[in-house]
Parts: sequence; structure tokens; C-alpha cells
Amino acid sequence: MKMLRFAAVGVAAALALTACSSGGDKGTQSTSTGGATSAAPEAATIKLWLNGTDTPQALRDYLVSEFAKENPGSTLVIEQQDWNGLVPRLQTALTSADQTPDVVEIGNTQSATFTYAGAFKDISDLYQPLGGDKLLPGFVAAGKADGKLYAVPYYSGARAVFYNKDMFKNAGVDVPTTLDEFTAAAKKLTSSKVSGFWFPGQDWYNGAAWIYTNGGDLATQDGDTWKGALSSDASIKGLTTVQDLFKNANHAPADSDSNNPWVAFNAGQAAMFSAPTWARWSINLTECDKKVDPKDTSDAAKAKLADQQKCNEAHTGVFPLPGLTAGTYATAFAGGSNLGISAKSKHPELAKNLLKIIFSADFQNQLGKNGLIPGNTDYAASMGDDVYAKAAVAAALNAKLTPAAENWATVEGDRVLEDFFQKIATGADIKSSAQNTDKQIEDILNG
Repeated sequence: MKMLRFAAVGVAAALALTACSSGGDKGTQSTSTGGATSAAPEAATIKLWLNGTDTPQALRDYLVSEFAKENPGSTLVIEQQDWNGLVPRLQTALTSADQTPDVVEIGNTQSATFTYAGAFKDISDLYQPLGGDKLLPGFVAAGKADGKLYAVPYYSGARAVFYNKDMFKNAGVDVPTTLDEFTAAAKKLTSSKVSGFWFPGQDWYNGAAWIYTNGGDLATQDGDTWKGALSSDASIKGLTTVQDLFKNANHAPADSDSNNPWVAFNAGQAAMFSAPTWARWSINLTECDKKVDPKDTSDAAKAKLADQQKCNEAHTGVFPLPGLTAGTYATAFAGGSNLGISAKSKHPELAKNLLKIIFSADFQNQLGKNGLIPGNTDYAASMGDDVYAKAAVAAALNAKLTPAAENWATVEGDRVLEDFFQKIATGADIKSSAQNTDKQIEDILNG
């Protein structure tokens, strides 16, 4: 396998992968896939790392119980990690057989780096059982190296814009149909206490949409060489609008990130925010909050929560970020995750059994019902046909990944783009800042 010059991961020869033989021990038969199997692997406890709160607790509980049912005597432990600082934690954990999770969720933008670094086991034999060409193709590409598969798509979370219907009505603002109209609406909705658009200064995930939609990019490849593209004319055009929004339609701190943008929205401090459409389940406006104890599982509590959700959705709307002309959509950043089995896992067959459960129809449909675009596109219909599902699909159709560079995870791990966007948010000169950041990106990607 091709190895990276990626010293920070600390893997090199130590993590050089040996392909899993298709004729070896396949573990117990999983009812999730129906594949032929042989002897059961030894019972053990395995560890799954999931990041952030994207995977709801009910789905985590399902994985734990289903894994125990299908693998008698074995236990699944799920540990939640923060997206911030994930890369250095993985760099440490994936090099240690004692510390490593058996299965790890990793951002699609980080997948190529760890794949090429040898951090994951070859799971090419699972490609067809897990969905084959029905798996999200861009995510599969990010998990491949030298023709072998090392990571598979968990879910995609297309970004859409959530808005407060009452604020729009009171300000006389209609849902925008172009990016220019979006900027005008955000400014009109802004007051001394309310951000028209909640736009944290380090939020390059959403900021990238203005770059992409105007024809720019974060980096481009010329032969074997990568070039930073933030200082291109097209990127500068998009970044100029980003800085305008930061300055004239936003009260989010310049040194804050993209985590939990609904907090300000729920408190009435923002008229709009952009996030993956599963964020609908985190919206709870002050006027709708029933103050239900999270530990209360009574029928009465469930009824209150249903009323609370109904109220929130009555006062909240959602739309895909519009494009340059009416009837088109912006090219948003395609968020989402891949899953890989650690090369240092002591229980790879049990880890494979877990992946089979994750790619079962039951679990894939549960992902869709919770607003996440399933890794297997055959189950995308599970998202439904309400306004949230329609917004997610519309945004996803035109979404774009970050550059498929082997060292891209280092760009993210070093927080290069967070630092760049924070400078833009504080009024720095766009052109010179972009040129300096391009140089940083080039040094990392070509290092």
C-alpha cells in the first residue's frame, strides 16, 4: 500500500496493512447481510468511536443491543469524541493496540489521509455485502487507496438554512431565491440583538459554499502538485460576500466555531443558521419549550415532547442555500463521515460484524428517519418527503467535498481554515490573507 509522508500520524511501517484474506475466518453470520460465514470469533468487548451528537442515542442503543444479540458473549462500547481536536486524538489512539477503538468514525474530509497512512484495515471483501455501488461514491473514493477499500460511508449531512418564520414575517422578508437575496435578507433581519445569519468566525464549513458557488476552491491539483486556491479571483469574490455577512449581518463571535449554531437560534438571537438538516431535532424555541426532564420516559412526557416538536416546526422553516440565479442551489460543503476498522484492532472480525449491523436495512433506515443521508443510497427514501428531507436532498445533489488530497487531514488538524476565516471575520485584507493561507495549504499538501 502507498504510504504517506505524514509524520504526525506516526504510523508508517508500523501500520502497514496486510489485506484481510477472503478465504479466512469470516466470523458469525450476520442476519443484517445474510452473507456466508464460518467459525464465530472469540467473544470480546469492542469499542466504537462516534463523533459529536450526530448519531442519536436511540441509534446508539440499537447498535449496542443488536451487536450483543448477534454476537453472543461479546459487548459493544460506544465512546463519544468531540470533532474539535479529533485528528490528534486519532493520531495517538490508532497507533496503539491498547488504546485504539476497533471501529472509528472519521470525517469524510479526513478519511483520505488516514487511509493512505495505513491506519485502517483492508475491508475490500465487505464492499458488496455493505452495499456495493449503492454506497455514496464520493465517500467511497475518500476511503480507497491503491484499488483497495479501507473506509466506508457512514452518512452524509447536507447543509440547509433554518429560519425563524416569525422574524421573517415581522421584517417583511421572503425566503431568498438567490445568494444576493440571501445577503440582503440577512442584513434586513439583523438588529442590535439579533443576527440575521448566525455565522461563527471559524465556520469554514458554511463559508466554503460561497467559494464553491462562485467557481472557486480550497485547493486544486496540477499533476502531482497541489496549489492553494483561496486567492483565485473566483474564491475572492465569494469571500468578499462572506466578509460582508460577518460584518453586517452577524453577531456570532469571530473566535467561535460551527458547533451548536441552534443555541443562539433557540434563544431568539438569530433569524437564520445553516447546518445539516438533522439539526431540526436540536431546535427548541423558548416559546415552545415544555421543560420536559430528559430522564422522564412517561407517556405524558412523550406527549409534551410531541407538542413541543410540533410547535418548533410551526415556527421554523428550512430551505437550501440558493445559488447565483433563481431556481439554482449553492454548492454547499458535503459534510458527513466514514467508518474504518483500526489496523491495530485486536478483534477485526467482530468489528466487521458491527459494520454489517450498521449497514443493515434497519439501521440505515433509522439514519434516514433522523435526517441523516444514509451511507447506502438505497435507503435515502427513509428520510421522508417533508420540507426537511426535500431541503437535504436538494442541498446534497449539488454538494461538494474538500480536495481529495492525502494530507488534507493535516490542514484540518492544524486548523488552517478556521484561522483563515477568523481573520476574514475580524476584517483582515482578504487577498493577502488568502495568499498566505494558500502557501500554508501548499506546504502541507505537498510536504
